[in-house]
Amino acid sequence: MEKKRCFWVDEKSPVYIEYHDSEWGQPVHDDQKLYEMFLLETFQAGLSWITILRKREAFRTAFDSFDVQKIAAYSDEKIDALLQNDQIIRNRNKIRAAVTNAQIFIQIQTEYGSFSNYLWGFSGGKVIINNADKAEAIPVKTELSDSISKDLKKRGMRFVGSVTIYAYLQAIGIVNDHEKNCFCYPHL
Repeated sequence: MEKKRCFWVDEKSPVYIEYHDSEWGQPVHDDQKLYEMFLLETFQAGLSWITILRKREAFRTAFDSFDVQKIAAYSDEKIDALLQNDQIIRNRNKIRAAVTNAQIFIQIQTEYGSFSNYLWGFSGGKVIINNADKAEAIPVKTELSDSISKDLKKRGMRFVGSVTIYAYLQAIGIVNDHEKNCFCYPHL
C-alpha cells in the first residue's frame, strides 16, 4: 500500500519525499540544526522550497556546514566569494542578512542559554498540532509566527517575515501541519 503524504510533496522528487518523511514537522531542539533550517528558510523567501532543498548541500559547503560562529564572522571577502558561487542563491541582501542574522542568533543563544530555549518558549515548549484535512486549511502565518517575526525584526534580523517564520516553525516541528490523511500526522 502506498503511503499518503501531504499535498505539497512532489511524489516524483526523492529529495522532497525524503524531506517530508524524515524532517518536516519533526521537533528540533538542537541549535545547530535550528540554525541550518533558519538560514535555509531565509534564503527561501520568495522562492520555492524545492529550489532550496536541491541546493542544500551546496549551501552546506558554501556556509561552513552552517557553523553559526564562522558565519557571524564572515568578512567582505567571504561575502564576495559567496556572491560568485553559482551553486547557491546569490542574493547580496540575503547573504549579508545571513551574517547579521548569525550574529543575532548568537546573541539570543547567550541571552536564553540556547536558541532552542528562546524559540520553543513562544509555544510554551509544546508542539502545535493542526488538524488540516485539506491544503486550504493550512495557514501561511499565525499569531505565533507574527510574534516571533516581530521579536526577531526588533532584534535586527532580516528576511524573517511572518510567512517565512511560519514555514520555519513547520520545518522544525514547533508546528505540525501534516494533513490528517498523511502517514506522518501524529495520531495521538
